[in-house]
Amino acid sequence: MKLRALKLISPASSLFHQSSRFNGITTTSSSPITFSSLLQRQQRNRVDLLGIRTRLLSSAVEMMSEFEYERPADDCEVMEKEAALHLAVAQLSSEFGTGSMLSLRRFFGSRHAQVIPTGSLKLDMALGIGGLPKGRIIEIFGQEASGKTTLALHVIKEAQKLGGYCAYVDVENALDPSLAESIGVNTEDLLVSHLESAESSLSVVDTLIKSGSIDVIVVDSVAALVPQSELDSVVDGPLPKSQSRLMTQALRKIHSSLGRSQTVLIFINQVRYKPSDCFGQATQVTCGGSAMKFYPAVRMKTMKAGLLRNEDEITGVSICVQVVKNKLAPAMKKAELEISFGKGIISEAEVLEMACTHGVISRMIDGYKIEGKLLKDKQEAEKYLAENNQVLDKLVGALRSQLFERR
Repeated sequence: MKLRALKLISPASSLFHQSSRFNGITTTSSSPITFSSLLQRQQRNRVDLLGIRTRLLSSAVEMMSEFEYERPADDCEVMEKEAALHLAVAQLSSEFGTGSMLSLRRFFGSRHAQVIPTGSLKLDMALGIGGLPKGRIIEIFGQEASGKTTLALHVIKEAQKLGGYCAYVDVENALDPSLAESIGVNTEDLLVSHLESAESSLSVVDTLIKSGSIDVIVVDSVAALVPQSELDSVVDGPLPKSQSRLMTQALRKIHSSLGRSQTVLIFINQVRYKPSDCFGQATQVTCGGSAMKFYPAVRMKTMKAGLLRNEDEITGVSICVQVVKNKLAPAMKKAELEISFGKGIISEAEVLEMACTHGVISRMIDGYKIEGKLLKDKQEAEKYLAENNQVLDKLVGALRSQLFERR
């Protein structure tokens, strides 16, 4: 952008050329100076200097006001730039495909990518976008028995409800089909892989992603991925290829494949405690090296908060899920969930609470009114929602359209 300025001609540019100074006082003659005349001249010169400074300031303001933004003088220059840009984009498209097109519209399209619900409205709200984004890497890590696998199975359940296909890479060989079915997973349509080496498991993941037919892939877990070189070596021998180096190489390839698909890749990870150098507290770290911290778009940490009891019987656990990293929404948000043993996440309580808060159902003095039916207390309302999945799904759909609908 060009700026144009007028030349500044100050009216005081030649005031002092013919004058001489005596202790800061301007004199124009060689006549004797008395104290009274000196005082008068000093006062008069101060007034003159003040006027000169005022005129200089006003002239500067006038000069700045003369600056103006000019349009390009020659329209041919704009046309040449547009033609060169279109030529460059066409060349990129012919050499690298349509994926190389550069535009903000494509960025915003990927920014508002489709999501798969997690099975918990509270967690969907903590994520800020209503679920897990497609075409991204997700990491769920935490201590043992903190709900990591249960949360991943609920994501598979929600993806199957939307008509998608899912795969489960069971590296730990610990998947319980009966537990998955009790949560709501259709195990007949679930692809399950049991392979020994990490290279084979990650190759299966990359092949499924490139197929473009899988909606959710769960790798359980990163800590159990063992390189082939480690399997071939003796127990106490040197390790020629570490797990972190393998994950760095594999994630580079997998991340490139995910950029052209709509698959949600979930890595379940464990935590370890790294001893402190001094007398401080041990640091909690995840397995797989630093690559598992950089590549995921969303990282969720699960923590056990307490136990659920029915009189003297322990029926489940309450967990806290913290979104420690989120590239699509503000991070560091938490969601408290309740997990029942053998059933999964208890969603009736949170749906009832959020439906009352957002006016989806009516809460009356004598109970709750759901689908025209009056229920006297909270326990009866939760039981009614647990026994009627269609009513529960209808409430969840109404809440999702109200909370996550993009305007």
